[in-house]
Amino acid sequence: MFAEQFVDLVGPDPIVQAFVAGVVIAGLNTLGALTVLVWRNPSERGLDTALGFAAGVMLSASFTSLLLPGIDIANEPSYPAVELGGVALVGIVPVLVGFALGVVLLDRADAWVPGVQRVITGQDIDASDGRYAAVVLFIVAITLHNMPEGLAVGVGFGSGDVSAGLALMLAIGLQNVPEGLAVSVAAINAGLGRRFYAAIAGIRAGLVEIPLTVFGAAVVAVAAPLVPYAMGFAAGGMLFVIFHEIVPQTHSRGNEHEATVGLMVGLVVMLTLDVVLAT
Repeated sequence: MFAEQFVDLVGPDPIVQAFVAGVVIAGLNTLGALTVLVWRNPSERGLDTALGFAAGVMLSASFTSLLLPGIDIANEPSYPAVELGGVALVGIVPVLVGFALGVVLLDRADAWVPGVQRVITGQDIDASDGRYAAVVLFIVAITLHNMPEGLAVGVGFGSGDVSAGLALMLAIGLQNVPEGLAVSVAAINAGLGRRFYAAIAGIRAGLVEIPLTVFGAAVVAVAAPLVPYAMGFAAGGMLFVIFHEIVPQTHSRGNEHEATVGLMVGLVVMLTLDVVLAT
């Protein structure tokens, strides 16, 4: 019923459907990012707790939204696998390849943090500041997470299965709410000072999804084989940032208990969203 209403509203063109879906999921990311505007005078303890929550969201999403679904996609009989030396790369292999690339990229990211900081903030901040470097990588990691999600939604609509595309749109969109908040909290934690700009950092992370949904629908035959690799890539980058940067940072100012509780709550919230939306 909902699929029919959606088609009546936006039309039968899968590219237009994907564009609308991209706007929805980016909009929900923005909603989460703007939540920080009503958070008055956050304390250092509150920021560490919120950043721990964000790390928990990322930790759960890495497995339930990226790694495991990526393996499932690459195991489907209809999956158009890439072949290497006559051997089809299916199952866990594409995800592990993407995972390794994501870890390597984020591991080498210190070299380009100064360039990324200018893109995100429009100003120069000492990249040797471990706290700042951590949150820059955090924002980049969540943005990387948004990219394969947008691609997956676009492929869903491009395949012609509107119901499947809508299910992905709803699941990913609702997950984007805490993720958008996470990016804004990270921006505040970097000491940017203005809540409005922190929200803009979250909006930027969500906007990458719109062109990728359109791309996925427009060139589904090309994009579909890339989805498991992209999911593994995003998960690898996110997990690297969580354990290499975010957890040490939130445990360095005497707020380790609050940060750990925040992480546990974030993990449970994201896990619950994934399970509920999958049923």
